[in-house]
Amino acid sequence: MAYTINVDESLKNELTRYLQTDKNLDTRELLAAYIRVSQEHSKFKQEIEQISNKIPTL
Repeated sequence: MAYTINVDESLKNELTRYLQTDKNLDTRELLAAYIRVSQEHSKFKQEIEQISNKIPTL
């Protein structure tokens, strides 16, 4: 069964770093790529919060 997923261009670029785009993908591959991007986002968010906490408030 085939299906199409529409995403923003920026998310597409992030996901395709972890996917082979020259073949059909199964759901497991797509989910794994999404989880990797989510983990990167979560780590980045934590780093930003740590930096923000170090900045003195006015």
